[in-house]
This record gives sequence, C-alpha cells and structure tokens, in this order.
Amino acid sequence: MANRTVTIINGDGIGPEVMAATLRVLEALKLPLEFEHKDAGAEVIAKYGTNLPHETVEAVLRSGVALKGPTGTVVGGGMPSANVGLRKRLDLYSSLRPVKSVPNVKTRYENVELVVVRENTESLYAGLEHIIVPGVVESLKIITEKASTRIARFAFEYAKKNGRKKVTSVHKANIMKLSDGLFLDCTRKVGREFPEIQYEEVIIDNFCMQLVKDPTRYDVLVMENLYGDIVSDLCAGLVGGLGVVPGANIGERTAVFEAVHGTAPDIAGKGIANPTALMMSAVMMLDWLGMRDESKRMENAIQKVYTEGKVRTGDLGGSANTREFTDAIIAAL
Repeated sequence: MANRTVTIINGDGIGPEVMAATLRVLEALKLPLEFEHKDAGAEVIAKYGTNLPHETVEAVLRSGVALKGPTGTVVGGGMPSANVGLRKRLDLYSSLRPVKSVPNVKTRYENVELVVVRENTESLYAGLEHIIVPGVVESLKIITEKASTRIARFAFEYAKKNGRKKVTSVHKANIMKLSDGLFLDCTRKVGREFPEIQYEEVIIDNFCMQLVKDPTRYDVLVMENLYGDIVSDLCAGLVGGLGVVPGANIGERTAVFEAVHGTAPDIAGKGIANPTALMMSAVMMLDWLGMRDESKRMENAIQKVYTEGKVRTGDLGGSANTREFTDAIIAAL
C-alpha cells in the first residue's frame, strides 16, 4: 500500500518544537505516512510576502490532510489570520474540539467530556467591516441556511457515530431573531432526522453560567463561529487549558489538525514546551485517516504518561523538557 502524504506546517514560536516532538511519536508508530513540510505563519512573511503561501494551500489540497502548529496573528492590524485564511481557502467548515479531563491534571472539575462543534466559515468572522463615518464602524454578521444546516448535520452525525446522547445548540436568538433564529431553525430541522439523539437549545450567556456550574450536563455543543471560538477556549480551561486540548478543522474532502494554543514566543527555542495538544491533534488525525488502532495506541500512551504522573512539563508543575516528555510517550507506546 502506498504511503499517505500528510502536509506538515510547523507554524511560529514553539510550533517547530512541538511539531518535531509529535513527528517523533508518529515515526515511532511506523505508520504508512510521508511528511511534506510547508510554510505558514507570521515568521514566513518576509520570505513569501504573505503568511499563507499559495503553495502551502495547494499542498494541503493535494494531500487532503495537514498537521499544523500554532501560527501568530497581529492584533488590530497587519495581515488577516493564516488560520482563518486556510479555513476559507479549503472550506474547512467545521471546527471540532473534543475536551476531556486529563488524568492527574488537577482542575476544579472532574470527568469533563465535551465536544465543541463550531461553524467555521461565516458569522462575524466573515470579516465584512467598513467605516460608515469616522468613529463609526459597521461589522456584518452573515448566517446562511446552507452553512447552518451543514454544521448541524456534522454535529448530529458526529454524535451518532461516537455514541453521544445529546446535542445542544447554543445561540442568542432572543436578541438576534433573524440571524440566530435561522441558525436554530436549521439545527431543529436536522435534529428531527436523528430522533435517537436528545436535542436542546440554550442561550449563550445562560449556557456559559450553566457550563461552569456543571459541565457534565452537556455533551456535543453546536454553535456559530464567534460563540464557538469563545466557548471552545472556555471548555479547554475546565480541563487544564489549551496546552492539553486538541483541535481539527474539517471540510468535505480536506482536514487540518492543529494545536489551538498560542505560539508562546516567551519560551520558544528553550525546549520546554508541552507538545500534548499537537500530539492529541495527531491522534484525531490518525482516527480521521482510518488508522483507528494506531490512533488508540498513541492516545493510550499519552494517557499512561499522565496517569503515572512521573514525567510532566513545567506548565503542569513538572520539570521535564519537551524531549524528556516525548521520550516517555514513545516508551509507553
């Protein structure tokens, strides 16, 4: 069987370090994969004149799958986000963020197991803004029946495939009656096709309060872009932060699996970054590629290292560097 090509995007800051660690684990699994390295992010602008080179997008289109490190974005100016650009160019309409309690990582909550499904292509993230008069800016929120139906179907099909019991649609339709109202309309219609899965609707502000009171009351969450961006990070905070939570952006034919934490420039190059988020994203990637046994083997190794608690990185109170943590994962395979 011919090897499957995976496009590798190191990203900025600690990206190259956590990517190197993750690739070591994937290579130790002796998988039928070939890795093709391409560039994206703030650190390649000087070389290409853009943070998302055309050849990188073309490479992901050819391979159909990418593993990506974090990329930096200037706040309040500069080029548009490379992340957003990649999602738009590849029509990666679904952001999938499973959030699960990590063994031996103490937080305020236990037994958290949520999945955030976020619509990735529209809402306020369409980036349609203009100045009406000086001092007054208008930003347009775009919600379409097509995108809302598509993300709702993704959420319900994910729930069915993975044995989940409930889908919660998170919204603000009490105020944005037309836009969020359309989103709800679409999720209700799709929900009727899945009678075995419980469906509910919760207003976003009330949802956030209920979530921090008792995260175990929720299962699969589906929402539009801005709400999903905020809620997915909130959910990560319930289990120890973005450093231990994986992420994926999935389209009809293409998927990009990425660490969703920042570039951490303050520790870049020091060899102390925690590669767990990218490693768990690689676990998701292997599952998506149909390599389910290998995916489970890698996930079990990560779980074993955390359960034993002997080797952990500084962000979680340990003293291990990136290489030592990776060595422990490989030994546990």
